[in-house]
Amino acid sequence: MDVVISNVEIPQGDRRVPGHILVQGGKIAGVVSSLDGISAPVVIDGGGKLALPGVIDGHVHFNEIVYPDREDYATGTASAAAGGVTTIVDMPDLPPVRSAEQFHAKLEAVRGKAVVDYAFWGGATGEDVREGWTDRIQELVDLGVCSFKLYMTPSVPTYPRVDDGEMLFLFEKIGPTGLPIGVHAENFAIVDFLTRKLRAEGRLEPVAWAEARARIAERTAIQLVIEFSRLTGARAHIVHMSTRDGVELVRQAKAQGVNITAETCPHYLYLTAQDAMTRFGAFAKIAPPLRSQEDIDALWEGLADGSVDFMGTDHAPYVIATEKQAPGMDIWTSLPGIPAVETLVPFMVSEGLNKGRLSLSRFVQVLSRASAVHYGLYPKKGSLEVGADADVTIVDPQASWVVDPARMHTKSKYTPFEGVTLTGQVVKTIVRGQVVYERGRDVVAPRGSGQFVPRQRTQALERWLRYGSR
Repeated sequence: MDVVISNVEIPQGDRRVPGHILVQGGKIAGVVSSLDGISAPVVIDGGGKLALPGVIDGHVHFNEIVYPDREDYATGTASAAAGGVTTIVDMPDLPPVRSAEQFHAKLEAVRGKAVVDYAFWGGATGEDVREGWTDRIQELVDLGVCSFKLYMTPSVPTYPRVDDGEMLFLFEKIGPTGLPIGVHAENFAIVDFLTRKLRAEGRLEPVAWAEARARIAERTAIQLVIEFSRLTGARAHIVHMSTRDGVELVRQAKAQGVNITAETCPHYLYLTAQDAMTRFGAFAKIAPPLRSQEDIDALWEGLADGSVDFMGTDHAPYVIATEKQAPGMDIWTSLPGIPAVETLVPFMVSEGLNKGRLSLSRFVQVLSRASAVHYGLYPKKGSLEVGADADVTIVDPQASWVVDPARMHTKSKYTPFEGVTLTGQVVKTIVRGQVVYERGRDVVAPRGSGQFVPRQRTQALERWLRYGSR
């Protein structure tokens, strides 16, 4: 063997089985219970800790080219590595990836900077519909994008939102490709009206931001996405779902056979708008906003029963001095987004696995396998099967630590998880058999060791809903 990842606990269903992972040519060559007769020039000691299939974060904004001061591929992928994430799928808004030309420009710009592997979302906007540019969709499919992103509310000037008719048209155009359509699902008219109303009333307390993006805005947007998927057969996906309403709607739609999936983020599973925004102000400002305890409870239930398919982070840092806390800036003018990729795995170990909210098998699904399948990267990614890339996230479920933004690898040193004690820590992050992060040694891989991974195939998640007493 080239590499042996020794002395780890390997998930097999809901069991943890002691063993050793054999690596040859950057791929898993086998899993054995004994190393008798096996040798390798590189032995990575797992210390008896839990070895997960490399964790995937399918929702990050690294902003290379356009706003590298917020985050670039060097710092963003270092943050991912330190957080146990072995593959990221980068969003297509900054820089825009709405054509083959833009795809190649982004790929060239990030090449040689990443320390974990990376894939790309493709983009489609209202402008693409209005200008007759939707032939570019197939260009991006052929280049290996994993999904297409639509915004129902404004994002950035280079990425216009879609109105209802434009979104339906794009469902019809993208549907036959078999790729998922990820939708930022907030009703623009409701959000716009409430924002203008509350600002006119002089509401400046941070929680007013959450009130302006009321849960009804997410509910009505998801209802529309479901109906468009039902009509066209296109694969719809709700990104960063934040409400109990969303869980109930997606659960019902799945039971009716609608081709829909959903993700949520750690902040929606722990923080409430009232508490976090009162304490952190703009540093807890995101879109959709933080919600309430009833939403937190419903989202955990949705993750457990399959209504919510997997996790993402919506990692989107901003520059503190100019975009979060500039002189004269208030809760309306500060920009919405938080760093999050580095705390994904520890948070889910601490709050999901250790607290029994997720079984071990479901935990592996929502962090690794389901994302890999959804984005067309499975079984190359998201698996400990023979022939898969030797991507392994080794975690210590018993290690407790306190989240300190000053020690994070992101350029923007803030997080609404500041001061939270998590029980669960990343020990080693391994990409294609190479250690890229090690507890106590930090990020150890050179820049450029991460590789671009095009979509491997077009595949949908198996339909899975578990019903029980509620």
